[in-house]
Amino acid sequence: MVAQGFTVDLNKPLVFQVGHLGEAYEEWVHQPIVTKEGPRFFQSNFWEFLTLTRWWVVPVIWFPVAVWCISKSVIMGLSLPEIVPLIALGIFIWTFIEYTLHRFLFHIKTKSYWGNTAHYLLHGCHHKHPMDHLRLVFPPAATAVLCFPFWNLVKLFATPSTTPALFGGGMLGYVMYDITHYYLHHAQPSRAVTKNLKKYHLNHHFRIQDKGFGITSSLWDIVFGTLPTTKAPKREQ
Repeated sequence: MVAQGFTVDLNKPLVFQVGHLGEAYEEWVHQPIVTKEGPRFFQSNFWEFLTLTRWWVVPVIWFPVAVWCISKSVIMGLSLPEIVPLIALGIFIWTFIEYTLHRFLFHIKTKSYWGNTAHYLLHGCHHKHPMDHLRLVFPPAATAVLCFPFWNLVKLFATPSTTPALFGGGMLGYVMYDITHYYLHHAQPSRAVTKNLKKYHLNHHFRIQDKGFGITSSLWDIVFGTLPTTKAPKREQ
């Protein structure tokens, strides 16, 4: 049952509270609280620990995995001219996966108790606390679980020798995505390209949250018509 008029207590673990918001969850989760320190998720210290990840953990763990995968294709006999396009294709495919997941899964609308709870854990927490520096990149345990279906998906379309390089390229794309995402939230870019990318992403958080789903680029927003407008819509007189 959804408690009518339920109010979330930010001083208590949040995960099992947000489900009670029901239909009000969508509005609540998109009213950001801008602090670097995030809320507590779980009463259990063990489960709480699994939700906390420093940004550098992502390249430390997953960059070597990507290199190892690519090396497997080299060992299987692929040459450098064959490897490089596979890596580039993997990175390119990742940009599409990045966009698709963000638009259709991370921004799915929910109102049931468990739907709200799952969404908050997956992405809602990031919109509610966009500057939480320990919950900005994806936890390694969750990434490891997702690696298995993605690996098997690549195997369906690639040969045994090209699968590791293609998957490794996708993994490199993921590493660049998570590092870029953290950078856009917490760095102060000095170059035009990164300044514009930061503005583009923060626009998604604080202005038009149903547009601008690309993180590393706006390519797929352009392709699928989800590019945000440059100006806020004019109010009727």
